[in-house]
Amino acid sequence: MTETLERRGMSMKVRAEAALTQSPQPVICLDQVTKCYGTVQALRGVSLRIEAGESVALLGPNGAGKTTAISLMLGLLRPSTGRVLLNGGDPTVPAVRRAARLGAMLQNARVIDLVRVRELLDVFRSYYAQSLPTDELLEIAQLREKQQSYTQHLSGGELQRLLFALALVGNPRLLFLDEPTAGMDVASRRRFLERIRELHRDGRTIVLTTHNLADVEGLSQRVIVLNEGRIVADGSSEEIRAMASGQFVSFLAEEQNDQLLAAIPGVLRIERQGPRVVLFTRDSDALLKDLQRHGIATPHLEIRRASLEEAFLALTRREEEQP
Repeated sequence: MTETLERRGMSMKVRAEAALTQSPQPVICLDQVTKCYGTVQALRGVSLRIEAGESVALLGPNGAGKTTAISLMLGLLRPSTGRVLLNGGDPTVPAVRRAARLGAMLQNARVIDLVRVRELLDVFRSYYAQSLPTDELLEIAQLREKQQSYTQHLSGGELQRLLFALALVGNPRLLFLDEPTAGMDVASRRRFLERIRELHRDGRTIVLTTHNLADVEGLSQRVIVLNEGRIVADGSSEEIRAMASGQFVSFLAEEQNDQLLAAIPGVLRIERQGPRVVLFTRDSDALLKDLQRHGIATPHLEIRRASLEEAFLALTRREEEQP
């Protein structure tokens, strides 16, 4: 089995490297893109570049604009204003999409019933001149034992892995994965994320959307945080972690002091939990000194480090409150 996996990995790497062509322009470019659905602005002046071979995670809470951004990159939507380019061309043009060698696993995708897993993969392979072998796809998606099962009998996690296999059928150079781990158990999710790492190591460009911070740890070179249709952060996983890191300082305080507390520069977020006030800050020592200078007592003081999830929520909430 180990030799089989090694041969499979080598064959995928050779095919990916052979397919990869160097280009002076980025694979994806969004230039001041806005997308509106009626009066709702899903994206608000978003600009970004994704280069060939990058592994990029679009991170943000539900409704942040991640799926809309992916749909624009795939040419499934047109921007309301601004410009979207795929390898320098218009992604809504079929010839541009074909030349880009795309693969996509979309959040709202469905598969037909009354067909077996292997049969469905064979049908999709017939649409491509250079497709991956069915056995290889089954191995990648961990569906070998389910190849004769009908699609309607698959669990949620198994269905996600089938959609992943379908996205890989055409041996894509550029792979879009929209909330790919939804419905997967912990073990399946870990194996799935390792498959994505392998694909990136093979030279493919990966664009992943998720609201799960754990999905991007050790996976994506670059993390773009979206919130309320805007980019609020763009950097490496380590840089995003440093940006979002912080502490919670809580103590007993009267509600009439909340406005004064919120005005202190070191307070990034303020919450009320009954008689306790909870302050989110990046530097608890500096904040305590500021509280002392303002003559604010801190009875029953508690200080704890924020989890990455809590810090991320504090980061995005802070952006929501800015005009």
